[in-house]
Amino acid sequence: MINLIPNQEKKKKVRDFYFRLTTVTLFVFSLAVLIALVAMLPAYFLSSVKQNLAAEKLGSQSIEPVPLLDQKTQTIVDDLNSRLNLIEQAEENKYLVSVKIINEIMLKKMPDIKITQILYETEAKGLPAQAGKKISVRGIARSREELLLFRRALEDNIAFTKVDLPISNFVKGSNIQFSLILIPS
Repeated sequence: MINLIPNQEKKKKVRDFYFRLTTVTLFVFSLAVLIALVAMLPAYFLSSVKQNLAAEKLGSQSIEPVPLLDQKTQTIVDDLNSRLNLIEQAEENKYLVSVKIINEIMLKKMPDIKITQILYETEAKGLPAQAGKKISVRGIARSREELLLFRRALEDNIAFTKVDLPISNFVKGSNIQFSLILIPS
């Protein structure tokens, strides 16, 4: 078949087609937006009303006076405060054995020495600031020589001001159970 429509008419029909397509697309899009708005309006109004009610309730509660505590509740609060103050004061005066000190002990340990216990002790001497701090190390040494070398290595370390190893630890010749007392610097 031969198309007898002139070119100008063809161009006009194509232009009209795109105009109608654009019009229908905008109409459908605006209809979808309108439906979405209608669907969201009840939720918006409901949340707006809830927000206003919450604001009114907060305003009315902030105007009301705070009820006074009865004697029993006040006693419980005071007791709790005194216990918390006691814990806070204990934490302030607490001396923590640092990882550095334990590492210093472990670095000076020889292979023939087995450490079984490391204890931290505080001796109260009058005021808390004058309390003596000491570290007690217990273990087993294979020989007297190894134990003596371990003690000398700890004495040469600047992390400790005093190393006390009782002479009674040297009575046994092998598999010696020892107890060292270290004063950290």
